[in-house]
Amino acid sequence: MLIFTLRRLNLFFFTMLVLTLLTFSLSFFFPGEQIINVTGQIDATPEQIALIALDYNKHESLIMQYWSYLVHLFNGDLGVSMASRIPIMDEMMSHLPATIELTTVALIIAMVVGIPIGFIAAIRHRKKTDDIILAVSMIGYSIPIFWLALLAILIFSIQLAWLPSAGQISLVYEIEQVTGILFFDILFSDNPYKWQAFQNASVHILLPACVVALAPATVFVRLARTSMLTVLDSHYIKAAMAKGLTFQQLIFRHAIKNAMVNVIRDVGLQFANLVTLAMVTEVIFNWPGIGNWLIQSIYQRDYTAIQGGLLALSSFIFIVHIFTDFIYASLNPLARGIKYGS
Repeated sequence: MLIFTLRRLNLFFFTMLVLTLLTFSLSFFFPGEQIINVTGQIDATPEQIALIALDYNKHESLIMQYWSYLVHLFNGDLGVSMASRIPIMDEMMSHLPATIELTTVALIIAMVVGIPIGFIAAIRHRKKTDDIILAVSMIGYSIPIFWLALLAILIFSIQLAWLPSAGQISLVYEIEQVTGILFFDILFSDNPYKWQAFQNASVHILLPACVVALAPATVFVRLARTSMLTVLDSHYIKAAMAKGLTFQQLIFRHAIKNAMVNVIRDVGLQFANLVTLAMVTEVIFNWPGIGNWLIQSIYQRDYTAIQGGLLALSSFIFIVHIFTDFIYASLNPLARGIKYGS
């Protein structure tokens, strides 16, 4: 496990190195002065610009400039937004919890719905149920996310009036932000109507979370189906069947547990897909997440925010990948070996 951990940390180090090199290089390609693109100080006086250039080693080599950029990153200084004049770190920390909340709920929905359906398709292999599930999952994966979001708003918000079409919670509820995760803030608050607020927040997140969860759920269907078919074809399942275990006992005692191990391995990859889908969904549902903020920054040509947002999202996705790898390695000791740990 030590070798596996060192390899993952080594991979994390070099990945972050490449990410910081990319974000640092973007400042040279954006229009305008490079030092302003890095810091966002568009209203600084010439004297302040000279001090900032000295702080970032503007007149030194590119290696020294990059090193100064890393030092500011490690100190939590990502510059100032050119649009709002607020530090990038503060803006990201105010928007990131909403994205985490949305993607987490969407991931739970995708797993709860997709994995059992995939297992059912594997159990009913080469039967009409299997064919229908595969056909529906293929259609669901092919639907564009922006079209699905608009269709969901049209049906469930406008025509049926079941669910709200935008926002995170109704304006009538005033919840003090403590953790940034709205559900936690509601539970920790002293608001006498916090349970009504919790229900209102749950209703608001349901529609965008289901929209985001559709494509990953169809992927989980295929992953769970393939994993279950592999397990059912294994020798220990055949040996257990020869001992007289019923098919239900094989499924619930042995097959599901072993098939889940292989599915967990791909959860991190699907989380990256969720973040990508959430960026579009947040704009359509006016969800106050980092994806919506990043796209608005692109529209406003806020170059400092674009750099910081890309770095934050990429780092967050990769950390989730690392965390998922450790969970998979703890469940499957073979994953810690040289072949799988590289």
